[in-house]
Amino acid sequence: MPDQSLQKNAQRLRIYIGESDRWRGNPLDSVLLDLMRARGMAGATVFRGMAGFGAHSRIRSTRIEVVSYDLPVVIEVVDTPEKIAALVEAISPMVREGLMTVEDVQVIKYTHRFLNPLPADKLVGEVMTRDVLALTPKMPVGEAWKLMLEHQIKAMPVVDQKRMVVGILTNEDLLERAGIQQRLSVAVRMDSSDINQELRALERSPLRVEEVMTRPVITVKEKESLGQATARMAREGLKRMPVVNEAGELVGVLSRLDILRQVADSPAGIPAVQLPVGAVRTVAEIMSKNVPMVNQDEALASIVEKFSQSNSHRLIVVDGSGKAVGLISDSDMVSRVQPAVRRGILEALRQLGKPPAGKETAYDLMSPGPLTAPPDLPVVEGLKMMVRNARKWLVVVDEKGIPLGLVDRQMMLECLTKTDTTTA
Repeated sequence: MPDQSLQKNAQRLRIYIGESDRWRGNPLDSVLLDLMRARGMAGATVFRGMAGFGAHSRIRSTRIEVVSYDLPVVIEVVDTPEKIAALVEAISPMVREGLMTVEDVQVIKYTHRFLNPLPADKLVGEVMTRDVLALTPKMPVGEAWKLMLEHQIKAMPVVDQKRMVVGILTNEDLLERAGIQQRLSVAVRMDSSDINQELRALERSPLRVEEVMTRPVITVKEKESLGQATARMAREGLKRMPVVNEAGELVGVLSRLDILRQVADSPAGIPAVQLPVGAVRTVAEIMSKNVPMVNQDEALASIVEKFSQSNSHRLIVVDGSGKAVGLISDSDMVSRVQPAVRRGILEALRQLGKPPAGKETAYDLMSPGPLTAPPDLPVVEGLKMMVRNARKWLVVVDEKGIPLGLVDRQMMLECLTKTDTTTA
């Protein structure tokens, strides 16, 4: 991850000079600016004053009656105290007449438009998914879960008779409050007998949607900017948000994928500019280094244990040399194991029992060919790969194919809105 020093500890240097000041025959402000860029400063700005006076108390102004060819110039640069101190030492001999000040500042955001390709000025209504299924508060939980299964939707907004959003029913709500045995991605891979068993149990439940749904629900207005919506979604760790109109009526849903597609569809090339020193450029800088792995020869019981220990829904499968050769999701296990051990796996995944001793190995259960990328792959290119291949995970590997880390959609979303996108 990027160094956080600029955000935690920064200073602003102000340099007051005159427009006519020179260094070795060149304008001093231009010389100082070139020096700052060469030293890798985070950024600098030159301001030309309309009027002012300095040590000699001479009025300098752009007004006709006191016209001056030596107007005041102010240069501002913000960086870490260490780099500011080194810069002051370097330029002090060059500022032979003028003033320099240093003060502590708080950096709220520091990024670069070529590192953040999100079209933040778009409206949510231009990006959202419009065809949205919704639940009602009085709907039985069993009926709601059946609807979610049929359409493979992990979260559905709940609306009243006026289409006002009153809550959202998520996969997690059903697991925690309604007695559902498995996550939706696992349930859709179960055979019909297991699904019917779950449905029969739910049909006997007196619970209604309003009793288990999440509320209040975080929504976004269709006329809000995509930048604001993305920041809210990343901050709250949400996968999707209901979109409402000015009257509060449901008009759509904004998902992570809706947002990431906007970046994936952006032009491939970016202008050839000198990007800020230390700016987040590569997938290695945003990846999680906590890589849950399993050897391709490991048995079923060991795989289930790894799922429980890692608290993850996916494991990277590696061969004898440590090279990534596949991915296993918990839903892969349910769909690909023998029926005789399937119920035992479902219970073990919920930590309600011991893993069954099935004959399958990780190699038998995995989806081969994980989406991989080198650590120096630009973040935007990695995002485009994930969207283009409809993958939720990107495995970052070294030159030998050994896993170094993982990148998922949430990490990509946070990268697009992150205020700490640079190092000092």
